[in-house]
Amino acid sequence: MSGITKTIPAKGGQKTVDALYDGSLKAYEFHMAGKPSKLVPGDYVYTIFNDQLVGRMKISSIEGGATHPKSGRPRSLIFVEAPGTKRNKPISKKGHRGTRYYDGADW
Repeated sequence: MSGITKTIPAKGGQKTVDALYDGSLKAYEFHMAGKPSKLVPGDYVYTIFNDQLVGRMKISSIEGGATHPKSGRPRSLIFVEAPGTKRNKPISKKGHRGTRYYDGADW
């Protein structure tokens, strides 16, 4: 299943990762610069933490028209359903800043 990868910042910590997959959240919001050209509801956000692909969350909606609070640049909000599906064994995947399209091949 296609989608995007997003890295959970180290400052968010394991606590943030756990909350995405343990049922304590019902929804979560990611963001990406500009408008997604190849992303639609039903695709996935694959999450990376500590250079490990740890799980995925189904995209419920995408809203354009938002702006970055510091730079004022346009961005889109990616809303996902929680809890997501956590992998039993994480896959090694280099973390990154921003958003990258991902075909889910390793899933």
